[in-house]
Amino acid sequence: MPLILLIAALIGLRYFEVWKFAELSWWWIVALMVVAFIWFEFVEKIFGLDKRKAHNVDEQRRKDRIAKTFEKRK
Repeated sequence: MPLILLIAALIGLRYFEVWKFAELSWWWIVALMVVAFIWFEFVEKIFGLDKRKAHNVDEQRRKDRIAKTFEKRK
C-alpha cells in the first residue's frame, strides 16, 4: 500500500510541477507502477501473503464465534 501512495503522490507532484518533481521523468513513475503490478500480481502469491491475510480474517471470525457460543451458555 505505501507503494501505491508513493505513486499517487509522485503523479500529483509531477502533474502540478511542484519543486524538483517538475523535472522528474514520467518513466520513473511508470517504472514504479510496473513494480507495483509485479508485486501485487506475482510476488504476493509466491510468498503466500494474500492467503495469510485471508487466513487472519478467518481466524478472527472463528475466535468471535467461539466467544459468542460460550457467552450464550452462561
